[in-house]
Amino acid sequence: MEAMGIDIGGSGIKGASVDITTGELTSERHRIETPEESTPDAVVHVVKQVIDFHQWHGPVGVTVPGVVIDGTVYSAANIDKGWIGYDARTALQDELGEHVAVLNDADAAGIAEVRYGAARGRSGVCLILTFGTGIGSAIINDGVLVPNSELGHLEFHGMDAEQYAAGRLVKRDTGDIGWWIERVNELLLHIDRILNPKTIVFGGGISKRFDDIAPHLTARAEIVQAELLNNAGIVGAAMAAGEGSIT
Repeated sequence: MEAMGIDIGGSGIKGASVDITTGELTSERHRIETPEESTPDAVVHVVKQVIDFHQWHGPVGVTVPGVVIDGTVYSAANIDKGWIGYDARTALQDELGEHVAVLNDADAAGIAEVRYGAARGRSGVCLILTFGTGIGSAIINDGVLVPNSELGHLEFHGMDAEQYAAGRLVKRDTGDIGWWIERVNELLLHIDRILNPKTIVFGGGISKRFDDIAPHLTARAEIVQAELLNNAGIVGAAMAAGEGSIT
């Protein structure tokens, strides 16, 4: 079965169709920059453009960088505050004319990694962290998602954790990420003491440099590289749409 996955990020909105029996993308990934004023209306318009690019008809899953409960968004750290209290599922269904599932972006990445990636077959608490514009988190216990964990907003050093260690802080035009790795390691040690996960899956765009990062991470948990990388949100969104569940 195929479904469309759309991943709304702080910098870009990207989507592709996915074979949810294999987790493989069945179309090219199409990306449009997130509007500077990322209001619900503006973002929904871009989601429609991505759908139209693919000429897609069928179930659509959409991720949002915020807490999502029953299709309504309850936080908005890296998008316009107008999303808070916004019934995204109803608005998207009205705009697209298709069945739509809406879920937290890191939760989508988490369920994709559990089904097809680095978290597959792992028992106990497995934590998926995505380092990008912010820090997304998905908590998995024996393969079951505990949704909307939002660990990027833990208070750490007197600020949100993602203000201290998000991937966006890395200057991409230099090779020096040592200072950032030190911050990430501090955060992982803190989270390790709170949740005691057996496994931490390290994701987000910067995870492509995992070989440089991993030797400097000292948390007790086993730390592994995400396998689906930047496609994880798309795949998880498609799963939620095609299967009607995010657990």
